[in-house]
Amino acid sequence: MRLLKVAAIALALVSGVSFATPESPKQGAEYQPLRAPQPTQASGKQVEVVEFFMYHCPACNAIEPELAAWVKKRGDSILFRRIHMPHGPEGDPESRLFLALDSMKLEKDMHEKVLAAWHVEHRRLRSDADNLEWAVKNGIGKDTFLAHYNSFSMNARLKGLARAMENYGVQSTPTLIVDGRYLTTPNMVFESNKGLAGTQVVGATLQVVDALVAQAARGK
Repeated sequence: MRLLKVAAIALALVSGVSFATPESPKQGAEYQPLRAPQPTQASGKQVEVVEFFMYHCPACNAIEPELAAWVKKRGDSILFRRIHMPHGPEGDPESRLFLALDSMKLEKDMHEKVLAAWHVEHRRLRSDADNLEWAVKNGIGKDTFLAHYNSFSMNARLKGLARAMENYGVQSTPTLIVDGRYLTTPNMVFESNKGLAGTQVVGATLQVVDALVAQAARGK
């Protein structure tokens, strides 16, 4: 997991003081506004929540059970989606796997399986060959997988991930974006609430997201 820049952490600490709480998050402490609001894919009263993650990120794997339960609990009140933070050069196999699964409408179903490959089975999917072997083992046809993995649009979509990271101002994973306007991370929540035990950080982060979702919903 990439660390937040020192300046961002300092801002969170200075702004948070003792008044910051996950139930009533403070700007500059548990969350920060984006430099410029980004378009969302939500419709009607729904509020979009985006997770920036990386498959190899231990913290992303650690928050997944609670995050998945939270998404299920929120139901149709939110539109949840993921964006894989670019990792390495433009050919980045991790991001390419994410985009291939996404284009096949399989990413949601396969997300936990990819995380398990990395963090439970300790299979490092660091190459195109590793990804192909994993896909076939998990029931995806070789030709179908390669057609999506090597599609004409893949390079443009990889560049799109880099643009998204820049537009949202994301510097670490996992990062959660609410309504294209607010950014929070478990690290920000922990730094702003020094009394939190490690096991409480994910739940507290989701409390912050709940509060931001409610704030965004009031504006719709």
